[in-house]
Amino acid sequence: MVLALALVAATSAFAINKGTLHISEAAQIGGQPLSAGEYQLRWDGAGPNVEVSVLQGRKLVAKVPAQLVEQKQAASNDSAIVDRTGATPTVKEVRFAGKKYSLALSSDRASMGGSMK
Repeated sequence: MVLALALVAATSAFAINKGTLHISEAAQIGGQPLSAGEYQLRWDGAGPNVEVSVLQGRKLVAKVPAQLVEQKQAASNDSAIVDRTGATPTVKEVRFAGKKYSLALSSDRASMGGSMK
C-alpha cells in the first residue's frame, strides 16, 4: 500500500495542470498583450513557484512565472482578478471552479511563444 501511495504521489508531481482563463476585454499577462477571448493555462508541478503557459487554441501566446496560492475554500467559478490601475488592464490572479488554489501571475515580462505540439 505504501508503494502504491508513493507511486501516485510521484506521478502527480509530474502531472501537467491546466485551467481555463476567459477575459472579456483586452488585457495583458506579464506585459504580453492578449485580446478578449478564452485561453488555456498549463503549468507543471504543485508549486509554489511554477511557469504558466498561456495558449489560445494550439498557439502558445505567453509564458509567465506564477505562484500557486492555497485558498481557504474552493472557488465557485472560474475567474480572473484584473488590475485596472495602469494604462492597460493586467491579469494578476486566476481562480478555478472547484479548486482550493489560485495562480498569482507575476508582473515580470512574459516570454513570447509559438505553437504547442
